[in-house]
Amino acid sequence: MTLLIIGLIAFLGIHALPRMTTTRAAIVARWTEKTYKKAFALVSLAGLILIVVGYALADPGPRLFAPSASAIKIAPYAMVLVFILLAAANMRGHTRHLLKHPMLLAIILWSVVHLLANGDMRGTVLFGGFLAYALVDLTSTMGRGTVKVMVPNVRFDVIAVVAGVVVALVVMTFHRLLFGVKVAPFGL
Repeated sequence: MTLLIIGLIAFLGIHALPRMTTTRAAIVARWTEKTYKKAFALVSLAGLILIVVGYALADPGPRLFAPSASAIKIAPYAMVLVFILLAAANMRGHTRHLLKHPMLLAIILWSVVHLLANGDMRGTVLFGGFLAYALVDLTSTMGRGTVKVMVPNVRFDVIAVVAGVVVALVVMTFHRLLFGVKVAPFGL
């Protein structure tokens, strides 16, 4: 569980840094923007690797609550929406224009469904950590009103939907091999 927690601290901590504008500016002034971005990417990657390895190696721990049958049933459908939102997050489509922060909404949906579908200590630490981060970040971002101005194009919405559905189907197909739980009848 230690590796998982260290990974979460590294990954979520580095992603909180851009919200600390004074600290970020001081780092960029000292290191340059390019070096800051390289360090950001390296810490993010290291944190993500530690999360994946830490989760795989961690004992599930005690059952904190019974997994929700409803969350388990809706998970495949919710994950299709999650991947569509993730795809839309960096595209100039109506989805991003309307929702403002589709990536954070995707993380919230992903973490809530997975949190409720698991119920063990390991899952609660992982999905609860991401949920807490996304809620704080969404609240902070909405409070600052930071939204990029753009002219939306429906073409990007179509791309986001197609890409999201394809990636969701691939992840569901290989979910058991990747994470140990078969989530769809067609899964391997």
